[in-house]
Amino acid sequence: MAASFEFGIKSIRFDGNYRPSNNTRITTNFANLARGASREDNLLNTLQMIDNRFNGLANWDNPKADRYSVELDIVSVDLDVEGKGEAFPVIEVLKTTIIDRHSGQRIDGLVGNNFSSYVRDYDFSVLLLDHNKNKSEFSMPDNFGDLHGKLFKNFVNSSAYKKHFHKKPVICLSVSSSKVYHRTGNVHPILGVEYQQNERSSTDLYFEKMGLQVRYFLPPNSSAPLAFYFCGDLLSDYTNLELIGTISTMETFQKIYRPEIYNANSVAGNCYQPSLKNKDHSLTQIVYDREERSRLAVEQGKFTEEHFIKPYQHILQQWSAQNAV
Repeated sequence: MAASFEFGIKSIRFDGNYRPSNNTRITTNFANLARGASREDNLLNTLQMIDNRFNGLANWDNPKADRYSVELDIVSVDLDVEGKGEAFPVIEVLKTTIIDRHSGQRIDGLVGNNFSSYVRDYDFSVLLLDHNKNKSEFSMPDNFGDLHGKLFKNFVNSSAYKKHFHKKPVICLSVSSSKVYHRTGNVHPILGVEYQQNERSSTDLYFEKMGLQVRYFLPPNSSAPLAFYFCGDLLSDYTNLELIGTISTMETFQKIYRPEIYNANSVAGNCYQPSLKNKDHSLTQIVYDREERSRLAVEQGKFTEEHFIKPYQHILQQWSAQNAV
């Protein structure tokens, strides 16, 4: 049985009317916000925070700090392994579009931003846990992340991706609370002060297999650095407005999900280790269930094992062996 690997791309607007689709991972950050009694307030307040942050960073020719607005589309990627119309949801990312209210222009932003993956849930919440069960010392399974990395690179190089997006993705995540970050003398006008890490995290190694390298920047008026995963040249390949769209979107989400780090009342120093136990932070007015997200990651990892890994195991193994990392 041969693999044909056909990718399908769908998108849905993330706005005040957003409701998660049946294929959206429930633990996906924006899906968590869109449920429960506070869903509408959550969505509208989140979008307002993004717009405010964007205008704060894009402050040239913007005296009232209201020139720009950011539209967000949730991009869902399905994979049909055998080309028989049986698709599995493999990746979900965000696409930004910038609205210039002065000119009426719609400006393409970046694709990536948030990154959601059922296969990553399987790798970290099923495979990795099983591998380390009853072991005294933590270790990674052989070839951990290889399949996921190859699937991602295959998607980015696919005709489906190139048809919809004209630049490579940039994914923006929280820094790791287990690592130490050191401030450097490098300062970018939009990304801010660059930090360097004492050692690579498991996420860094995992994303490296996806063909992505990482740099850490503390944007102006931020509390903590953000981790930017990209291929190519982060500082040269993207415009200021594209970068601001990613910063304003993902910093807003991080203030909601990790207020101890990104809504802290003090700014990261020259030597910085993030902590989710930091009590000196402020809360947003947005309701988010962090415990539910952790619990459901295991359930979704098992769903992936049952509906994707096991049914296509031999095909995926053969395909992975034939494709270089």
